[in-house]
Amino acid sequence: MNEIFENNKLATRASNFYSLYRVPIIAIVIILLVSIVLYLSLVQLSKSNNEKAAEIYNKWTIQEIETENGQKTSRDLFNELLISYKKTGYTKLALLNQASIDAKNGLNEESLNKFLMLIDLTDGIRGNTLFNKIARVNAARLFYAEEKYDEALNLLEKYSSSSSAMIHELLGDILTKQDKIDLAKDQYLLSKDKYTDEASTSIVSIKISNLSE
Repeated sequence: MNEIFENNKLATRASNFYSLYRVPIIAIVIILLVSIVLYLSLVQLSKSNNEKAAEIYNKWTIQEIETENGQKTSRDLFNELLISYKKTGYTKLALLNQASIDAKNGLNEESLNKFLMLIDLTDGIRGNTLFNKIARVNAARLFYAEEKYDEALNLLEKYSSSSSAMIHELLGDILTKQDKIDLAKDQYLLSKDKYTDEASTSIVSIKISNLSE
């Protein structure tokens, strides 16, 4: 009997609580339902976009570019990735590949623009650390080649305490061009300590020696 009484008492309290807070409770339920629907929709959209981007990327990679028509088709596919599927991993990979190809072919400005675009797409907490780092290093090298040392340094500033010997060496090269000899030497020494092959260590040692001349 006591158990029945307690159950009735709890039911009454629940009913009273609902009557008192009915509006906010309904609002919370609606918000939760809408959030779930939106989340599932975004997941489905992301999956669909990735599938479409993958199809376009695969077509782009096997496209023959020896003919004028092939080059046009390749450009159209690449632009479609950039315009319609910018946030997908396939677009980032295409940007990295094309920027590298442009640099290899001596198209430095085109290459730089693509690397900078890749940096923008992969920056931030939800970005891609690896792609961002590769893009920054390559863009910095292109700025360095154009004697735009401040721009190059700004791109690499976040890696001043990096574990990469190559980045420290590049920072040393940039700082040397800016006549910041002491800072350049510090970066070269860090680079020398981190390199494990004799050839790279010897090259950095020569650069350090040249600072004193």
